[in-house]
Amino acid sequence: MPNQKILYITTEMYPYQEDTNLGSVVNKMALKMHGEGNDVRVFMPRFGQISERKFQLHEVIRLSGMNIIINDLDQPLIIKVASLPGERLQVYFIDNEEYFKRKQYYFDDEENAFEDNDERAIFFARGVIETIKKLNWVPDVIHLNGWMASFVPIYLKTYYQSDAYFKDAKIVLSLYNEKNAALDAKISDKLKFDNISGLKALENPSFESFVIESMSYVDAIVKGDEFLDGDLDKAFNESETPKSEYLDLENINKLY
Repeated sequence: MPNQKILYITTEMYPYQEDTNLGSVVNKMALKMHGEGNDVRVFMPRFGQISERKFQLHEVIRLSGMNIIINDLDQPLIIKVASLPGERLQVYFIDNEEYFKRKQYYFDDEENAFEDNDERAIFFARGVIETIKKLNWVPDVIHLNGWMASFVPIYLKTYYQSDAYFKDAKIVLSLYNEKNAALDAKISDKLKFDNISGLKALENPSFESFVIESMSYVDAIVKGDEFLDGDLDKAFNESETPKSEYLDLENINKLY
């Protein structure tokens, strides 16, 4: 159905990340929905590997300048924007020197997960939500891709529960086989600071546990990879949330 406002929240997107299924799928979904007459916007982290010069990113001063408080610490939110190369489709980048300047994504050169991955995910989720509100642009559909994006519905249904801004938005979660890693055990304290507690994901916090947790906070789940691994596949099959098996891109609008 055209003339919808569709928000893609993702951790990857081609060409900013190459050779990943997640990045390729998000690129194709966004372009297809944009081409069918929908108002499409994409939000993603501004990881250090993304060249600002190559992709012509520039800061949006009117959207930047907010602070996101995480565990009683103020972190400045910087918003950058670019058009997808060759397309009239805007991509917004959530940036912060502390969290996203480093060249790696979630693991250092020795393949150790960064200790602040939890804070980075919280900052990203809250940064997207606050920026969308500041844009005064109300999405009809929010489509989540990548483990960091799974924090968005958890925050919307808890911390932002009394905020009516997103109340009519349909939330769709795509599932992908991403590399998993544990999150800082103190994440429970950081979420408690935002009055979020009692999550099953906190029993053994990890990238995957929060993706699984978020399945019960969304309106629909769909396989982003055709075949899911292990616990993710089990959670998908056991979930009571309306779901769809892997959809080819020609049929993706059936989700909306």
